[in-house]
Amino acid sequence: MKRPAPPPDVNHVWQRLSTYDSAKMRLILPTSPGDGPADPYLPWDRVRFKTPPDGLTLEEWWAKIKLARQGMLRQLPLTDIDGRPFAYALPDIVLKALEDVTRDASGKIAASAPSVNPASRDEYLISSLIEEAINSSQLEGASTTRRVAKEMLRAGRSPRTRDERMIVNNYAAMRMIGDLRRERLTPDLVREIHRVVTEGTLDNPDSAGRFQLPHEERIGVFADTGLSLHTPPPAEQLPERMERLCAFANGELDDTFVPPVLRAITLHFMLGYDHPFEDGNGRTARALFYWSMLNQGYWLTEFVAISPILKQAPARYARAYLYTEDDAGDLTYFHIHQLDVLRRSITRLHEYLARKSQETRDLQHRLTDPAMAFNHRQSALLSHVLKHPDADVTAQSHRTSHNVVYETARRDLTDLEERGLLIKHRMGKAFVWHAVPDLEQRLRGPG
Repeated sequence: MKRPAPPPDVNHVWQRLSTYDSAKMRLILPTSPGDGPADPYLPWDRVRFKTPPDGLTLEEWWAKIKLARQGMLRQLPLTDIDGRPFAYALPDIVLKALEDVTRDASGKIAASAPSVNPASRDEYLISSLIEEAINSSQLEGASTTRRVAKEMLRAGRSPRTRDERMIVNNYAAMRMIGDLRRERLTPDLVREIHRVVTEGTLDNPDSAGRFQLPHEERIGVFADTGLSLHTPPPAEQLPERMERLCAFANGELDDTFVPPVLRAITLHFMLGYDHPFEDGNGRTARALFYWSMLNQGYWLTEFVAISPILKQAPARYARAYLYTEDDAGDLTYFHIHQLDVLRRSITRLHEYLARKSQETRDLQHRLTDPAMAFNHRQSALLSHVLKHPDADVTAQSHRTSHNVVYETARRDLTDLEERGLLIKHRMGKAFVWHAVPDLEQRLRGPG
């Protein structure tokens, strides 16, 4: 990819106009906090292709936009390589996205899909973790196909190549993040997450789980062409920067409120910006984003995979970093990009849940179809075990539930067993039935 065009020096524009053209200076003074282009919070790299207002050059228009944005910026207790604080704004596009994510990522799953049973949710959780592990690894060069990677993870097969090891490690890290959601973030924990992510995949095995050291060549970010895209802070600064970043992630540095979702996205950005590890920084940064979201109560995030969307447009992902770095540390560009990715990921989840709910309703209707030849007691039983796949049923419990004689209850269960829908086993002196693992698929029939 090409590096975005750097924005013009607005200080030079302001100084020139204030000295030589006071009339035009009045034109660039903002008339409202949101004074700027019609498109929301565009970077210079896109503004430069638009038509400026009458009487202004593109550079003068950019100076006007930047003046308006300065009044919106909120400083963060995190700094760039030159010691300047990063900042962010809360334009309408961000506020709307924050409202959507907060509404949809903190509990709506329970209301939107009451008929999706716990086993279905667990199945989707595993699928989401697998998708995140594969795509996050592929973003950093893993070339294993999705089909092979998914088969490997589901079967528990040991990885055969370094690319497969990257994916297995990412999956293990994502599972670990779920367990660590209530832990306080520390540099040691960041290093441990990195160790899990990178173990067995690095050219220098000793670099797994440790920050770069002052005597080592600092590893930056380069395009495929060899163009330098980012030079991280010196390794000597890493211990202090990591301590400060962890304190920020834990909410221990803020004099003012930082929206929780933006805190998680900022953590993602800063780990990539500080680039403390020899390799695996991107995978670790995305894992830390998940930790932060879960730590702050956005439990639905565990079911959401952001990397498949990032992989669809990796250049946009990279440019979101560069726009922030090139525009005096304005994190709003990265926030907007990641909020869009997160919203699209959540939409995918809810679309899945809507489909699953409809499938469940269709199946419930199918159970009462005369063509299926289930009596009303069997239909009720099958409906129950679909919602509770681990439930055990006895002839006595079935008899009690439907107020029938023991022999009728036993015949109901034996008939379902003979039709391949229940499995019988002995528990003590009694027989117990439970659903076959693929009950839902069998009830749907071929196709």
